[in-house]
Amino acid sequence: MPERPDYAALIAGQAVVIEMANSGVSGLPVVGHLLGLGQRALHADGMTFVEYGPTGGRVIAASGATDWTLGRPVDPGAPANVRLLAGPQSSELSADGFEAGFAHQLRGRGLHRAMHARTDIGGATIGSLFAYFADATGTATAEHHSLMSYLSSCIAHLYSDQAGLPVHGDGPVVAALADGLAVVDRDLRIRLWNPAAEQVTGLPADKMLGERLPFPVPAPGQVLDHRFDDGRWLKVTAGELPGAYESRVVTFRDTTDQYRRDHDRDLFVAVTSHELRTPVTVIKGYADTLSNHWSSLSELDRLEAARVIGLRAGELARLVDRLLSAANDGGQVGGAPPTPFDLVDALRTAAVTLPADLRRRLTLDLPDDLPKAFGDRASMTTVLTELATNAEKYSNPGTVVEVTAEAEERTVVFRVSDRGIGVRPEHVERAFDRFWQGEQGDRRRYPGTGLGLYLVRRIVERQNGWVSLRPRKGGGTVAEVRLPRG
Repeated sequence: MPERPDYAALIAGQAVVIEMANSGVSGLPVVGHLLGLGQRALHADGMTFVEYGPTGGRVIAASGATDWTLGRPVDPGAPANVRLLAGPQSSELSADGFEAGFAHQLRGRGLHRAMHARTDIGGATIGSLFAYFADATGTATAEHHSLMSYLSSCIAHLYSDQAGLPVHGDGPVVAALADGLAVVDRDLRIRLWNPAAEQVTGLPADKMLGERLPFPVPAPGQVLDHRFDDGRWLKVTAGELPGAYESRVVTFRDTTDQYRRDHDRDLFVAVTSHELRTPVTVIKGYADTLSNHWSSLSELDRLEAARVIGLRAGELARLVDRLLSAANDGGQVGGAPPTPFDLVDALRTAAVTLPADLRRRLTLDLPDDLPKAFGDRASMTTVLTELATNAEKYSNPGTVVEVTAEAEERTVVFRVSDRGIGVRPEHVERAFDRFWQGEQGDRRRYPGTGLGLYLVRRIVERQNGWVSLRPRKGGGTVAEVRLPRG
């Protein structure tokens, strides 16, 4: 590690960030550029950014020698991560400072040291920035730590500006769930503003006292739902304050999560009813044709009708499996205990079960000497089916869907690649959310329930692996699955 960071690279890179902001680019593309900028300025070999959400952490951006970690889940409660998050804002550690499995992977790739910087907003930690180095003996200077802190602050600024981040939400982290309480006079000017009100709204008491409420107030005894410009929802109630002249007490709580759950439920009902109706209608139509016109149909017509019924019944069965698995949100996706298995043979066997039209588009480039994976062999049929079906759905007819595999020191990897419409950077994580669709409403061009990738991630992570999406060079999408070696 050079004694000083490359400030020329930093200045040039920041100019690009400003250009991106001025042209309306935000979110993950900017984070990715900041990682590349930090890698050059620090002379690092790779960088990653881990985002922390309500259910844990995940690598949502990666560059250089650590780009393989994209999509990797991170447990903020693991002892190694607890020490980092409780320590100084910027710190340095050896590869051995990470949990054992990840430390071994880093050393196997020649990475021996790392720097870490917390990304905080208002005292809440929303992410971790890491820089990785092959140099085993160098020592970071105060300037290197300052640069790490600066880059982490730039990412925090993206979050606080609500510029497309965090990936799993529409605005900054809202930590408090307790009810806010305000006492207002007849002009709705605030006389009391409790700490929970500060946390729910982000508006401090010293600025709010004497000001008007930033949201409407319902009539006494009624409830009002109010949406802020940043997408958050409040449920507001009000009542007369006994013993006080023309004063009211107003209580409110953040109901954004509940609103999103209700929205997901409504979307699920609408999409599922549509997806179920299509194969059922086709099956019934062909069955009626066979029943009512059997004698007038040729043998080829009967065989074609039977083929279509079988194809649509298969689609219906897969859809029902998705729905049943997704409904079991709190439990594990079913499957046998992990064991070593031949991934190449599992993928080839799974490919045979794909619909005929998809099999004709599929190319398998799988090495015969691939080491065994450690996981649930049977689940690979579901994983490949969902990824290949997704690739086919978003690709032009006649284009190829490629399945490749390779081995690394601690993992075996297979990828499903297409030359379709591609995936937007801000959607690479949201695509794994349950019921999420890239297009909504009546303008949706592509069918589906938004469950396939959600189930793939649950299946793979149950086997201590991880899965990620990324745009493909030249157009299209690459879905990458990593499993432990057996």
